[in-house]
Amino acid sequence: MPQNETFDIAGPAGRLEALLMNPDGPPTAAAVLCHAHPLHGGVMHFKVLFRAAKVLQAHGVAVLRFNFRGVGRSEGVHDRGRGEQADTAAAVDEMARRFPGLPIVLGGFSFGSVMAVRVGCREPRARALLVMGFPAASVEDTTFLAPCRQPRLFVQGDGDTFGNAERIRGIVASLPEPKTLAVIPDSDHFFNGRLDELQAAVEAWAKTRPWANA
Repeated sequence: MPQNETFDIAGPAGRLEALLMNPDGPPTAAAVLCHAHPLHGGVMHFKVLFRAAKVLQAHGVAVLRFNFRGVGRSEGVHDRGRGEQADTAAAVDEMARRFPGLPIVLGGFSFGSVMAVRVGCREPRARALLVMGFPAASVEDTTFLAPCRQPRLFVQGDGDTFGNAERIRGIVASLPEPKTLAVIPDSDHFFNGRLDELQAAVEAWAKTRPWANA
């Protein structure tokens, strides 16, 4: 099995450009990670997603990153979060097809974290959710988070202008267990200069294999 594979997914608006990172041995879970806002430079190669993908890969997870519609070689045009949820669901279907029976981990960064949670909360194959840089300031209604019962990790910079520590603590406190919140000190939305701390938070969570215990 090659370490990295590039291919296209048949998305609802056409081709979706994808990159699959395989673990060294047989995978024990499959993950889909979603990138930041397509209209603000978001692509699947963002460092935040790459760091998280490397951690999951090291813990036996096959990790798929993909470009939303209209980004890179992906076809279609930005759909303000509606079509992007369908893109995310198509990526989950692709991983379920490639790795039948394995638990799915669904995650994302910024805009991608919203897409991951909106899809993941209603997706029975999603056994754990990874939410990085949740843009709470631009999400007026967060009630869609309440039905989630999968293990969830929230990682947020304490100086995130799109959702500061106080705001994210309030949101997470209202959610049902199991949940974990890691607030990274002296960090902005993009975890600039704090990617090691972000990676350490994901590592600590991944070590518990929450997708296997859900």
